Amino acid sequence: MAKKQKDAHEVGGFLKTVERVGNALPHPAMIFVILSVVVIIASAIFAGKGVTYFDARAGEEVTKNIVSLATPEGLRYIFNSATKNFTGFAPLGTVLVAMLGVGVAEWTGLINTTLKKSLSNANPRILTAVVVFAGIMSNIASDAGYVVVIPLGAIIFANAGRHPIAGLAAAFAGVSGGFSANLLLGTTDPLLTGITNEALTMVGIDMQLDPTCNWYFLFASTFLLTILGTLVTEKIVEKNLGKYTGEYMPDHEAISEVENKGLRNALISVIIFVAIMAAMMIPQNGFLREFEEAKNAMTVNAFMSNGFIPAILLFFLIPGIVYGKTTGIIKNTHDIVKGMTVAMQGMGSYLVLAFFASQFVAYFGHTNLGLVISYNGAEFLQAIGFTGLPLIIAFILLCAFLNLFMGSASAKWAIMAPIFIPMLFNMGIHPALTQVAYRIGDSTTNIISPLMSYFAMIVVFMQKYDEDSGLGTLISTMLPYSLAFLAGWIVFMIIWYVAGIPVGPGAPLHVSAILSFLA
Repeated sequence: MAKKQKDAHEVGGFLKTVERVGNALPHPAMIFVILSVVVIIASAIFAGKGVTYFDARAGEEVTKNIVSLATPEGLRYIFNSATKNFTGFAPLGTVLVAMLGVGVAEWTGLINTTLKKSLSNANPRILTAVVVFAGIMSNIASDAGYVVVIPLGAIIFANAGRHPIAGLAAAFAGVSGGFSANLLLGTTDPLLTGITNEALTMVGIDMQLDPTCNWYFLFASTFLLTILGTLVTEKIVEKNLGKYTGEYMPDHEAISEVENKGLRNALISVIIFVAIMAAMMIPQNGFLREFEEAKNAMTVNAFMSNGFIPAILLFFLIPGIVYGKTTGIIKNTHDIVKGMTVAMQGMGSYLVLAFFASQFVAYFGHTNLGLVISYNGAEFLQAIGFTGLPLIIAFILLCAFLNLFMGSASAKWAIMAPIFIPMLFNMGIHPALTQVAYRIGDSTTNIISPLMSYFAMIVVFMQKYDEDSGLGTLISTMLPYSLAFLAGWIVFMIIWYVAGIPVGPGAPLHVSAILSFLA
């Protein structure tokens, strides 16, 4: 027993050290300013160095050199692109649009009452698992999980009398650390598979993968990560956070009759809304379907990529209004706008942080530093000389490391697929297995990388419950998840590989020696 207590103390001590070091740094917004200056200096030092590679997305060989920002042209870019970098920052529109609807649902009390109703019948033993699982499943809707599931995870834990930051962390681990796992296919599957197929075509390998090629492995991974996320939350994160003593206090008052009526009416409105959306999405001639040339069919891919966030707005806004009208909180349109305004007022600190984060991310991309680091990392792994399972494990670790410097899953894969797909194919490893190994590494370090687009937003969510928290708090909180997911997923991959189970329909682990030789 003493040894266990000592080990727990050492883990907590290490995480506390990470938190103290991180939070001793300047405000997160100023950290992004400092990182931007570092990028400018690094771009000047390494200017002109570059790489030539085949871009699987562009379908052609390209040369990319590191571009210096410490030049007259670079200075012009810094000034001329600042506004565009901010307004074009991917999470900005996603967050603000969704929060208009979520804000009304929260302001009227719909979210709070719904959670009280749900928690009154929920088994507290599986609450953590439900939050992690919901986070993993949310990635089918691309980025919606970041703006919906993560803040809800904190609220759910708070209303259950648990530390809200633990709930936020559990949801974040599921949404981002488990980004590739799911019981269903999401938008990432066809995106990455398309790049893999381009890489196969480039070297003349007569093979094309279906978007379902990783489904078996990722389906099973959903349960693995749910278990790991639950254990890390309850055994490490909550114990490290201690008892919550912040200002946010859940409402434990009983649900009134009018609130119950409001919930019923809100539920009816949700059912009607979902039915209408389904009618516009499911039929082949549905209004939300568009013709996709690559598939020669009408699909909802464009809607899922671009239109889903406005749908999320309506999903919360409509029942929020219905609930507010039923309970008397909303009397006219002025009250609806008031709810939206209150939500936007709470996003002020995020807007400040997003401005500086967007500049840093833009500079890193414009200078090609992340691209050159990724390519050189791939070249390094290729030169090591590993084969079989050791090569796959080394590949996963490399992808996890490079993900700290280059956040976009598709951009990294466009660089790495033309190198590793044919390389591993010639060693007898099926491209679907190579792709799933990449997805493991790409997912597990999202939650500790400041380059991840939504990282700044998560810091702001966390500061709602602890205004003194910063990057150090978030990284120290998420580090156990990252390490557990990475180690657990690698062990799972080893077992899967040894068992010889296909990673998806028509996607075995190995290609035949004849195919490998012909390639």
